[in-house]
Amino acid sequence: MRKVVADLQGSRIREVANEGIGREGVLAFWFGESDEVTPEPIRAAAMASLQAGETFYAHNLGLPELREAIAGYTDRLHPGRGPAHWFGRIAVTSGGVNGLMLAAQTLVDAGDEVAVVTPVWPNLVAQPLLMGARIKAVPLVAEGGAWTLDLDALRAAVTADTRVLVINAPGNPTGFSLSVAEQQAILTHCRSTGTWIVADEVYERLYYGDDTANGAAPSFLDVAEPDDRLIVVHSFSKSFLMTGWRLGWLVLPPALTEPVGKLIEFNTSCAPVFVQRGALAAIAHGDEVTPALVAHLRRCRDTLVPLLQALDGVQLATPRAGMYAFFRLPGHPDCLGTAKRLVREAGLGLAPGGAFGQEATGWLRWCFASRETNRLVDGVQRLRRWLDAPATAQ
Repeated sequence: MRKVVADLQGSRIREVANEGIGREGVLAFWFGESDEVTPEPIRAAAMASLQAGETFYAHNLGLPELREAIAGYTDRLHPGRGPAHWFGRIAVTSGGVNGLMLAAQTLVDAGDEVAVVTPVWPNLVAQPLLMGARIKAVPLVAEGGAWTLDLDALRAAVTADTRVLVINAPGNPTGFSLSVAEQQAILTHCRSTGTWIVADEVYERLYYGDDTANGAAPSFLDVAEPDDRLIVVHSFSKSFLMTGWRLGWLVLPPALTEPVGKLIEFNTSCAPVFVQRGALAAIAHGDEVTPALVAHLRRCRDTLVPLLQALDGVQLATPRAGMYAFFRLPGHPDCLGTAKRLVREAGLGLAPGGAFGQEATGWLRWCFASRETNRLVDGVQRLRRWLDAPATAQ
């Protein structure tokens, strides 16, 4: 096999989860998904599609009616240009991960330099690496538990030799987000260097700030021109409780839409029709589903974060976006070993920060997307007891 494949590091999150699978009573917060099932209208639409016999291939770029719905949805979040402006720029993908891989396949040649803002979900580094890219990390800066982007450091890192900048904001695992001014500054700089931006904005709707009119996080789509070197990646997974459905979309410069359609043919051919019918129902019921989800996630965040902050020495800032509390425990620099011990000794399943980049070694990620907030309270109690136990007991 190719050396880059042989050298790929396995998921450290999965490594910790494997410690807990089969163990009775473990509270699992390691994966990045809610424990709520997909809302009934979405499931019903998919089942109706299957009952109607919609089991055949679809257009590479997605059902036209779904692309129209996504265009309308995009225009509601980023108004001013009209749905017709967006329709020709939409490509439906088999998940946000597939969308990110398609972006890498579209832009990256072997030997290209790709800058990635880290710490970040490891797939965003692995995908350009698989294309033969040279990865340059642009680390966020952690101060008092809060992660921020040093724009001067980014400008220094992204040069005319940088083919692509990959940036996930709102970010997993840190919850960091960008302001409109920061996005404008990044876009202006990348225009000057000729660098493409691949913006992973799948957490756009899981935003708790009050600085936007639509409740969504600031987006590069609000500041970019149609022909800017920008690909924005979205997913139905987080905002519509559809993680297992594997459906996403790309917003592309118009000149890339047809070529990406060819790539979809050689990757997956198309997304399943019944899944796309579910997505149509998700958008139709979005005003019911997403605001209720965000309100609940805010309650979960506001339950968990103060309890963690009350633990001696914990470094944690309240995240403005996403579904994660990202924190550092004093005296426990080996985050992978700590996460495994927490599973075995406390019945608590968290993700090790080192899975997201060297900069996050010593940190832990707690997904707070829980149907019942008392599970979060129970989890903190388990963590407190474990921290209070004598070192020999740990």
